[in-house]
Order: sequence, then C-alpha cells, then structure tokens
Amino acid sequence: MDLISPPSHTPSTPRPRRGAPSETRSRLVAAAAQLFNREGFYGTDSNRIAHVAGYSTGVFYKHFKDKREIFLAAYEQWSIAEWKEVAIIMSGGGTTREIARRLVLMFIAEHTEWRGLLASLRQLVVTDATVRRFHRRQRKRQLEWMAELRSKRHIPPRRREQDVVYLYTTERTFDAIAQGEVRALGLNEELVIETMVESTISALR
Repeated sequence: MDLISPPSHTPSTPRPRRGAPSETRSRLVAAAAQLFNREGFYGTDSNRIAHVAGYSTGVFYKHFKDKREIFLAAYEQWSIAEWKEVAIIMSGGGTTREIARRLVLMFIAEHTEWRGLLASLRQLVVTDATVRRFHRRQRKRQLEWMAELRSKRHIPPRRREQDVVYLYTTERTFDAIAQGEVRALGLNEELVIETMVESTISALR
C-alpha cells in the first residue's frame, strides 16, 4: 500500500505549480515523510524538505511553522491511511481468522515500510511534550475507530482499556518484527505472527 507517494523530479520535469496551496502542502508532507523515514527526524531539516518537494524554504514556512509541525502532519496522514486500510480489510469479507491474518500482515508491512518514521515518533514522544500530546490525541482517535469498526461489523463492544492493551502490545510486536528484533533473538517469526493473529481474533469477537 502506497500511503505517501514521494515527489519525483528530473531536469525535464516541470516544477510544481505555485497556485495550488493544498497541492503544495501535500507535496511538502510527502517529501517530509520520505526524508523522516529514511534519515530520521534529526537527520533532515526544513531546507532539505522544501528542496526535495521542489520548493524554496520560504514556501515551506508559508505552510508549516517548523519541522516538528510537518512531522506531525506526516504522522497523522500515515495513521489515517493505515486505519482506512483496516476498514477496507474489515469490509472485505472472509472468516474472522482470515480477516485477522490480513490485518496482522498489513500492520507488519506498514511498520516495516515506515520503520524510520515510526522510530522517530517513538523517540519524540519521550522527549517532546507537544509530540506526546499529539500522539495521545491520535491514540484516542484510534480507540474511537476501533469501536466504530466493531459496531459496523456487529461485533460486541469491548472496554477501551482492552483495546488500548491490544494496541500497545501489537504495535510493539509489529515494530520488533519490522526492526528485525525477533529474528535477532533467534525466535520463530511465524510463531510470533500466529500469536498476533490469535490476539487479533480475540479483539474481533
């Protein structure tokens, strides 16, 4: 799944039009997401983001106050796109086990593809109060989305405390798989994935 498409420029490619603010913002966020994912939050800056998107630094500051603000925009876009994919899988039919497996494999794929962006997020949540508050608001949205998706499938409601434990445990495990930690420990990755499938089945019942 292509959540955030990187901008592409060649010497023969026309520079982006300046008269479409929403397009400019989207291109900046796409460039930022790719750079944060590849180089980390501290490995790039607003000048680099603007250049990769095809704009001047001045254009960057017309849309974003600073690097942190565009990082949060990139993370929010990633999170929304991921949960849209969850909704697609949930509505795609199949047994509970089949749906659970598709969800787990999708989450692993996304955490693997965007492991750099997510690593920066984890670091900033610890060190930056603004990012921490934003992340907690996003977490509340995830809990709301889970309840909404469960309602649409006529799945009995669960306490949010149960859902947040599911999110905490599965996200940490998906990150461990994405970062190669499970294999580095000499563990059977397939067995870990099966455990996540069973946990997801429980969350869907």
